[in-house]
Amino acid sequence: MALRPLPIAILLVGIGALTAGAVVQTQVPTTLNDFRQPGTQPLELLQPIASSGSCTGCHSGYDEHTEPYERWAASMMGQAGRDPVFYAALAIANQDAAHAGEWCLRCHAPAAWLDGRSVPADGSALDPFQGDLDGVNCNVCHRMVDPFADPANPLSDARVLDQVASRGGLPPTPGNGQYVIDPLDRRRGPFDLGPNFFYHEWEQSPYHQESLNCGTCHELSNPTLTKQPDGSFALNALDQPHPTHQKYEQFPIERTYSEWEQSHFATTPIEMGARFGGNKTAYSTCQDCHMPDVTGGACQPVLNPVVRNDLPQHGFTGVNSWVLRAVRALYPDYETGLTQASVDGSIARAIDLQRDALDVLAWTNQGQLRVRVVNQTGHKLPTGYGEGRRMWLHVVFKDALDQVVAERGAYDDLTATLTTADTKVYEIHQGLDAAQAAATGLPVGKSFHFVLNNMIVHDNRIPPRGFTNAGFDAVDAEPVAHAYAEEQYWDDTSFAIPPGAVSALVEVFHQTTTKEYIEFLRDKNVTNNAGLVAYDQWVQHGKSAPVLKGSASVNLLSNPCVAPIQYGLGKRLSNGRTPGVSWSGNPSVSGSGFAVVVRNGLPNSFGQLRAAPASASVPYQGGTLLLGGPLTTVASFQLDGTGQALVPIPLTPGMAGTQVHYQAFFRDRGVPGGTAITNAIHVQFCD
Repeated sequence: MALRPLPIAILLVGIGALTAGAVVQTQVPTTLNDFRQPGTQPLELLQPIASSGSCTGCHSGYDEHTEPYERWAASMMGQAGRDPVFYAALAIANQDAAHAGEWCLRCHAPAAWLDGRSVPADGSALDPFQGDLDGVNCNVCHRMVDPFADPANPLSDARVLDQVASRGGLPPTPGNGQYVIDPLDRRRGPFDLGPNFFYHEWEQSPYHQESLNCGTCHELSNPTLTKQPDGSFALNALDQPHPTHQKYEQFPIERTYSEWEQSHFATTPIEMGARFGGNKTAYSTCQDCHMPDVTGGACQPVLNPVVRNDLPQHGFTGVNSWVLRAVRALYPDYETGLTQASVDGSIARAIDLQRDALDVLAWTNQGQLRVRVVNQTGHKLPTGYGEGRRMWLHVVFKDALDQVVAERGAYDDLTATLTTADTKVYEIHQGLDAAQAAATGLPVGKSFHFVLNNMIVHDNRIPPRGFTNAGFDAVDAEPVAHAYAEEQYWDDTSFAIPPGAVSALVEVFHQTTTKEYIEFLRDKNVTNNAGLVAYDQWVQHGKSAPVLKGSASVNLLSNPCVAPIQYGLGKRLSNGRTPGVSWSGNPSVSGSGFAVVVRNGLPNSFGQLRAAPASASVPYQGGTLLLGGPLTTVASFQLDGTGQALVPIPLTPGMAGTQVHYQAFFRDRGVPGGTAITNAIHVQFCD
């Protein structure tokens, strides 16, 4: 039976149109019940979700820097229901597991899902005239209710939660689009609009400034798979929901929220010197980086809005570098709210965010080029949807005449092909184990069939500050086929220096959509031409040209040292300060004057500086012991009247090429255990 045309005029070609030599695959006969989850259910709202167009009268057309609408429209949130790569992946998901697309539409077209138009699961019932293609629109977000009861939330939330609990049940954990939506059009936000505000119903909701809100969709687990006692994942009994709805008992597809939750950003704001823009210099929540606070009013000046210094920009900036151009090519501007300027601005912000996300350091050590990539984000780098996304090191070695001697990680712009064997590529590969392969007819190992994948084959993406192996293992986000030390939020790579090379340029690139993935979406689609549409747009808009995230140059004939790196958190003192250690000088064994600096300590206290060959993350007297392996006391010290001390480090030739970790401990009788504990530093000594 012919299906209705999809929203982007994808032409159906029929399920039997298999290409020659195609793998004979068995579709998993799942039903809608297999993807049924807690939270607000379709057709439960008393007032329907308002389209984004109904918000433009007050919230657009006055200041692109502060108004909510234009930046939202030029975001992947605003165009999630028009993304051609999404529709290509949706078609494959439905081929792989019947009705799986209904689960995808829950986040990409929530207004349509809530109004019952996510069935059929191919999206053919979506109605652009009802705003179904507007993705995560204004009304959906601002009617979201914190699914976990909190006295700080509006009083009306309790009744909403009671109603949802009695119907579809409350979400046990954030994720998978298990949102709770107010059945009435009471618009929630973080600000008190005052007793005289009459433009629409409103509630003040702290939930809208919490990462928990973002975790609703930026945390994805496959509900058709359940973790087994041996750690593997197996298909559930069909035609029924997941037995617990606990995300950590389901196969992990994306763990962005959990990655943040396990990071130091979830514990305390991290001072970063306004790295991610806005009026803040320290960052904690998702919103702090992706919706930075600026100064301005949230609606038309004629309405006399309150001017705030903590007004969140609604850009929802991410890393997608080309799909907005494809959306604009496929849909008219009057429908999308896009313009050439707004798309250019959004992509420019995405590139800026990528450059803010890391630091690149390069130096020579023991005759090799060493490269360090430091993750400055609150999640893995890169994070999110892993299929077709990667980050890699590109190195160019040059001779004294500035001619190229050798290249590592070369990318061919014409063919969109990356040379991977001679460099490091940061990415996640999911795949199928033997049991899943036998059940589906697909080969064992790496796979782009995300709705069928039930194992992580490889994941070397760089963790965030606060990483511990136990913590990430607990949320199914541990590294696979790669190792990171406790608290490590950076990664080092060594390259042999070729003969004749005197300098090197190191670059880090990110690509949103690889050739391998877009060709998979094109070639494996036997349902419609969504994959071909996405592929053609990919070609038309530069084949997802890699974005330069950072670079460093190094003179290979010199012997610079890499700067030490701080890690971990100090234990708060009885005077309210948080002590820390940094450094002074250069950790070169041929130099002098390298010292560890203790700051923000308890004035006039006595302490010790200790060292170890590795890092750790072990609870210790109310703080964290950050040193691993045998501990050595380097020196004793007394803090001065400002709480500072300079502790010189004796340097010997034998220290060249070694790494040492330092942490300071001193007396503070006003804290548990009577001991104050700093953060730590990792030092790489050079010649």
